[in-house]
Amino acid sequence: MSSHTRTYSRVTREALALMGGQIRLGRKQRRMSEADLSERIGIARSTLQLIEKGHPKVEVGLVFEAAILVGVPLFVSEPSGLSAQISRIDDKLALLPHSIRRPRSEIKDDF
Repeated sequence: MSSHTRTYSRVTREALALMGGQIRLGRKQRRMSEADLSERIGIARSTLQLIEKGHPKVEVGLVFEAAILVGVPLFVSEPSGLSAQISRIDDKLALLPHSIRRPRSEIKDDF
């Protein structure tokens, strides 16, 4: 087995840090302790601390759940708008091929 260390782009690391900071801010503005929020999510307090630090290995579902519980908007300003966004994406995806494959050989189009 090889131990491969995953690297993340600067933008990814910054986005994770921003989300973690927003979750921490939302929790504190709601006067929730780490123990209160982690209990509501159903995770260990140490996992919440990783979320708030923007650690990339935490499950995205847990990060989203923490964000929702403290009022951090995800993709739209109102949660009711998520269904409409999903429909728009589904409509766009329906117009595209179901799978995309690499060409088997280089196309020679230099006549």
